Amino acid sequence: MRKTLVLAIAAAAMLTAACNTISGAGRDVSAAGRAVSGAADDAKR
Repeated sequence: MRKTLVLAIAAAAMLTAACNTISGAGRDVSAAGRAVSGAADDAKR
């Protein structure tokens, strides 16, 4: 019983950390997309 509880807590911690990592990666990709769009707009002018 205790081993199962420890594993469940560890799994929950890993899932929480993974969500934060994916969220951060999404923000990074979004920022890169904005930079590319800005550079393209500047090249048009």
